[in-house]
Amino acid sequence: MCQHTPPCPTADSADRDSARLVAHHPEQGWSLLCNGVLLFEDTGELLPDGQIIAPHRPQVVTAA
Repeated sequence: MCQHTPPCPTADSADRDSARLVAHHPEQGWSLLCNGVLLFEDTGELLPDGQIIAPHRPQVVTAA
């Protein structure tokens, strides 16, 4: 999918989230990256092959 140089990381690489945005719809909570990954605002992902990556936000720990 990626047509620019240097090419973006592929959808199966560890740094896939650093690919360029193709479409961004914050009002709907998702973005499409040029490697075909759908990135959701909760940090979940849908890969082009249908694989689902669960949200992976860092845990916030507060002192009590």
